[in-house]
Amino acid sequence: MEKVVVKILKLNDGVSLPSYQTEGAAGMDLCAFLSEPLTLKPLERKLIPTGLKMELPQGYEAQVRPRSGMSIKHGITLINCVGTIDEDYRGELCVPVVNISSENFTINNGDRIAQMVISPVTKADIKVVSEISDTQRGEGGFGSTGKN
Repeated sequence: MEKVVVKILKLNDGVSLPSYQTEGAAGMDLCAFLSEPLTLKPLERKLIPTGLKMELPQGYEAQVRPRSGMSIKHGITLINCVGTIDEDYRGELCVPVVNISSENFTINNGDRIAQMVISPVTKADIKVVSEISDTQRGEGGFGSTGKN
């Protein structure tokens, strides 16, 4: 397994570092850094600070994803599904969460609110052409390959 060095700057001594919860985990949990509990009403969205800044290695991104347990148990997910943190971003890491349940949900300081996956980036060179190859699927879009 390839490992890369990700530099983390803690904005306060009480900030939790991102951490893998198991040996085989792909994502590191990100924790809320709050001065007081924050309650999300149904359908309310908020930007949750982590108290961290990060420097990614060149050629890498960080993907911020929902935590499956929070999504299924409490209806708390990310408003943008998966967020991308580019290698040149140096601001505080914040997580845009939304409560899609019918009940209030309270986030406390130190709660695990999302997971972060570090991934290599492949950049594309765009080539304008006059035609593209055909496939069996062709232009079949949403739902064109079956009922489910």
